Order: sequence, then structure tokens, then C-alpha cells
Amino acid sequence: MTKPQANSKRPEKLSAIQEIDSFIANADFCFILNYGGLTVAEFADLRGKLAPSKATLKVVKNTYLAKALEDKGWTVVEGVLSGPTALVAGAGDPAEVAKAVKAFLKGNEKASVKAGQLGDQALSAKQVEQLADLPTKDEMRAKLLATLQAPAGDLVRVLSASIKGILYVLKAKAGA
Repeated sequence: MTKPQANSKRPEKLSAIQEIDSFIANADFCFILNYGGLTVAEFADLRGKLAPSKATLKVVKNTYLAKALEDKGWTVVEGVLSGPTALVAGAGDPAEVAKAVKAFLKGNEKASVKAGQLGDQALSAKQVEQLADLPTKDEMRAKLLATLQAPAGDLVRVLSASIKGILYVLKAKAGA
């Protein structure tokens, strides 16, 4: 199958490609979705789930998306750019956005993930799902902080336990 190509000589097509270019210009990641059969209300629901992570959703034409991804230097997985396509793009924590997309898709079998892009790495649909299963940056920070605090907390408990032991012995001796 050949990769779709946009005829970029017509001004309206150039404008559409430039709009997609600007949409993904500052994106660190993008997820390509098959949105076939989704209603306007379901799109609004997905946009609402993406809002906290500041990721955005846009319906795109496959040929324009192919050109925009090529301009950005991102690779396109073979066979992905066919059928109805929506693009979720953003900067920040891709795992958080992948979780939001996965949560939306869990209750909506009409749509699916086609592929993704994380930095310079092209992702398959399965890899996007695995990314959604990873902890978010905030969860990882919390785990790291707990790991760093554990030895100090243990040290305080050991030191206070020996002092308490001495106090209990002195109290018992004084009472006898």
C-alpha cells in the first residue's frame, strides 16, 4: 500500500496542511485514532477527558496528516493512515493522555487507537496501550519520594525505639 500524498499546490490544501503542522509543531507526542461512528457528544466527552492534560483532539484528513508528520520528521506506520482519522496531540505526560484515551475507548467500541508517536519513536496501537498502563509522572514522583523518605523514616523509628526502650527500663526501675 502506498502512503497517501497531498497535492500541496492548491492554496486551501496548503492552508489545511499548515494548520495541522502548527497543531503538531509543539507536540511531544501524538496518538492517531480511528473515530468511525463517534457522535458529536462522544467527541465532546473525549475532549473533556483530554482537557486536564492539555492535549487536544482534531479530526484530520489522512493525506494532510501524512504531509504534516513528514514535515515534522515523524515516521508513519504503514497502513495507519486510512479510514476516519483523528489526532490527539500534546506536550507533557504522554502516559496521562494515553490513560484518558484508553478510558474513553473502554466504554466506546466504535473508536480505536491506530498508532502513536512519542518523540522520534513511532508506536503501534499495542505500544500506546502499554503506555497507558504505565504510571503517570506524578505517580512516579510520589513513588520516588516515598522511596527516598523510607530510609530516613526507618532511622528515626530505630533511634526513637531505643530511646523509648531505655525510658521504659528506667520507668520500670523507678516503680519497683
